[in-house]
Amino acid sequence: MSKISGNIEQIDQWKSTMFLYNSALKSINTKIDILNSEFLQLYHTTPIEHVTSRLKSPQSIVKKLKKKNLEVNVDNMVEYINDIAGIRIICSFMSDIYPIADMIAKQADITVLYVKDYIKNPKANGYKSYHMIVTIPVYLSDRKIETKVEIQIRTIAMEFWASLEHKIAYKFEGHAPEHIESELKACADMVHMLDAKMYSLNHEIAEYSDVRTDNTEET
Repeated sequence: MSKISGNIEQIDQWKSTMFLYNSALKSINTKIDILNSEFLQLYHTTPIEHVTSRLKSPQSIVKKLKKKNLEVNVDNMVEYINDIAGIRIICSFMSDIYPIADMIAKQADITVLYVKDYIKNPKANGYKSYHMIVTIPVYLSDRKIETKVEIQIRTIAMEFWASLEHKIAYKFEGHAPEHIESELKACADMVHMLDAKMYSLNHEIAEYSDVRTDNTEET
């Protein structure tokens, strides 16, 4: 009977914990949506293309705990896994990434625990993205609980590459043939060139628009 009670307690603890992560996702999504709306109102454009969010599956959580040689329980999951709640922000240009990160970091109730900047320091395979581990308070009826969320910020091109890399890693269980790894790294270099070209083109278009506006006003 005590074993059954213990299992029920663990299930209740699991449900309560996942409720916190889901609530934290909702709070940050709302903040990002407000920032997005503000940009549209002020500048009639926004650096954010789209936002996705997800909760890590129980299977993935268990797998990650075992990989860290940790006992599978809720306390270890909360303490040692930082990406149970995840938000991905996709933007148009590489130049948008740091301003977006800065806007999020300046939110009064968001605390940045640490950052992994794979833009300035890409992984060996070419992976690029900007990762922030933050906490945000979830307000319950009798208390507030700081809850961790991982925020990833990357361009459309980086997202396309990362999606392909994820499929390849899953297919080969993290051990893809050397020639595929080499091709993937070459694609990452091309993605970097594409991002740079698109930024340059966008900058040129913006300057051209400014000149036309000035000429129109003088006329």
